[in-house]
Formats: sequence, C-alpha cells, structure tokens
Amino acid sequence: MALEKMRGRRIQAGEPAVVVGAGRSGLAAARLLSREGARVRLLDSNAAALSPDQKAALRKLGVDVQLGEHRPEQFEHAAFVVPSPGMPAAKLAQYLGGTSGGAPEVLAEMELAWRCLDDEPVLAVTGTSGKTTTASLAAAMLQAQGYTVFLGGNIGTPLSEYVLSERKADVLVLEVSSFQLQTCSTFCPRAGVLLNITPNHLDYHKDMAEYTEAKFRLFRCQDEGDLAVLGADLKELARGFNLRGRQIWVQESGRFPKSRLLGAHNRFNEEAAWQACRFFGVSEANAARAVARFAPLPHRLEVVREHGGVLYVNDSKCTTVSSLEVALQAFDRPLRLLCGGKFKGGDLAALGGLLRERVREVALFGASREHFETAWQGLVPLHWHATLEEAVRALAASATSGDVVLLAPATSSFDLYAGYMARGDDFKRIVSRLA
Repeated sequence: MALEKMRGRRIQAGEPAVVVGAGRSGLAAARLLSREGARVRLLDSNAAALSPDQKAALRKLGVDVQLGEHRPEQFEHAAFVVPSPGMPAAKLAQYLGGTSGGAPEVLAEMELAWRCLDDEPVLAVTGTSGKTTTASLAAAMLQAQGYTVFLGGNIGTPLSEYVLSERKADVLVLEVSSFQLQTCSTFCPRAGVLLNITPNHLDYHKDMAEYTEAKFRLFRCQDEGDLAVLGADLKELARGFNLRGRQIWVQESGRFPKSRLLGAHNRFNEEAAWQACRFFGVSEANAARAVARFAPLPHRLEVVREHGGVLYVNDSKCTTVSSLEVALQAFDRPLRLLCGGKFKGGDLAALGGLLRERVREVALFGASREHFETAWQGLVPLHWHATLEEAVRALAASATSGDVVLLAPATSSFDLYAGYMARGDDFKRIVSRLA
C-alpha cells in the first residue's frame, strides 16, 4: 500500500489504455501496459509509422494498432492515456474533450514506468541545456564508484524498456524533458538536478510560465530525505515553488582540471553531476577519474577536424538562443558561425555584443533567415544559403588560420533534417570532404 501511494495507481488487468505515438517510448509503453494486463490501443497519426512486422508483433501482444488521423472516439472509456512527448497538452485535450464518460489519467511514459519500478533510486537531470552531458557525467561518476547504472529517459532508452528488461541497476540516471515532466504526477527522484531555464520549446508550451512549471515538477514529490541540485541563478525563481528536498546551489568550478570538455558551461555541468553523485557516496577521486576519461558527446561542441589551421566544431545540439550564447563563450579564437533552421523563440538581438566581440562572419542556412537578419544585420558580415553545405563551403573559403568554423544553429533542425543528429552528421560529412 505504501508503494502504491508513493508511486501512484498502477493499471489493473483489463483496464483500457491508449498510447499516442509509435516512436520508441510509445512502443515501450504499449508493451509495458500489455504486460501489466491492460487492453492497449496504440495510435499514430502517421499511417506508415510501423512496418508490417512491427504491427504483427504488437497485435500478437493484444495491442490494437490504429494508424492515421486521430479521432475523439479512439479515446473513449480509456482509464489511462500515455501521450507522445511531442503532443502538446492542449492538442490532446481537444481529443479528450470530445469523449463521453470520466476523464482518463494522462501520464508520461516515464511516469508509467516509474509506477512499475521496485525500489531502485533515481538521479534525474533536467534543464534547458546541458542535460545529456550532465546525465552522462553522473552515470560515469557512479560507475567509477563501482555502481551498476542504467542511463536512459530522454537520452535514448525509455525507462519502460528498463522495466521490461527485468535488469537490476543500483542507480537509475534519467534525463528528463519538460514534455515528460508536464505529465508526471508521482515521479520522485532521490536526487534531482535542474541546471538552467531559458526560453525554449515555446512552439510547444503555452508560455514561459508553463515551461518553467514543467521543469520544477522534477521536485514536486520530494521530501526532506531527497536532494535538489539547482543552478545558483535559479534561486530567486525557485522561491515560487515549494522545494522540500535538501537544496544545493551550483556554480561552475575548477574542481576537475583534467576535463576534455570545452567551455565554462561544462565546468558547471561537471560540478552539478558531482554534487548529485556525492549523495550516492561517490568520492571526489572517483568523480575526477570519470571526468578525465569522459569524451565529448557527439554534436555538443564536438571537434570534427582542423584543416589548414581552421578548427571545425559541430554543436548541432545547440537548438536555442541560450545554447548559442554558451557556444560563443567557449572559444578564445575568432569564430565563423553557422546558424539557421526552425526557430523556437528567444532574443537573438541580446547576443549583439557577443557577436561583435567574437564573430567574424555569419553564414545562415535553411529556414528562419528573417529572424537572424532582423536581429543581426549590420553587426557582422551576414549571408544566407539554401543548404548547410553551401554555407559551410562559403565559410571555408573565407576562413584563415586560427579561425573556428562553428555549427551552432540556435534552432531545431526540422526544416532540412530529421533531427539535430542528422544535421550534425551532415556537417561532419561536408567538412570531411573539404579539399
């Protein structure tokens, strides 16, 4: 009974549940619900979302697969709805508003999996930027201490897959997005890390207030025995939320001088990971060993090559204006900057001083040309190209020894690419072929 109260109600055998989205987390949620005995309906608006083999495997588990445009009647009588992280709450409400009967409980895939865990402690990381690096650093520190660790969540492997695998880890390290947190109600990490909050996903969230509230939901179920690690500049903002866990306010430090990661922001990420891992008994010596061995993650200030004295750096994961500010501050060499893509909001004009100080030239590519030109015209030489390859080749032609050609788009990639990884991989391909 105590576990049920702490983790929220688990679905009962025979109860109807609807999963929206046939991506990796949706498929894992459907399989977990099926294992729990639910009558599962899996929806995806893309009629080609699943292969025939995938559909056959799901139907063998008893999952009702329905592909194509969503309809209110598909949600009728559901006890639980597990939405895709990409479906805004307002959009889901439109479908649920057209149903009769009681409202279902809407819960994230992570919340569903959390309710099915045994007693594994969770270290969870969120924030506008730095989540993946910090979560990966935390996992490395815990492993250096000798713990068996599961690293997942928004970073790649859904928590439901861990539950289904019946593995046993000493600590679960989870990267958590605002999309997931918005529909978490009982999720409660023993140690929660909130790195920063800057404008992001305003094409999804109603406003900054909703986005901020989603981030702080990380701590809503904690008590005095839990740990809350936050960026020091969030102290004033945090006063509006009832934080009951023990609080640690983090700033960048030089605690780990042998780091291979670029930029002051990574000194902050390392310190945040260390403060969270101390809670689990990790020694500073083992944390330092983990940091020294830790290689930069792909698409995050990733050095691609140095050619003709010009350094080419892939920061395709830079999808916000605040991430761009961090990237510009990471170098003491002149920059030639690549920006463009689907703009998610933010104050580009506020970067004017940093641009004049550090950037010799900007090559724009793809969508959102008007946002960048309006904010930056006259500050630095600025030109636009239809594709990333054209933009890279233009900068390569003008760059001189000592320069850095930096892909830091400050946008999502969905104008030209399937995701930021595809954009970064294309950049690396282009750079590798420069004469």
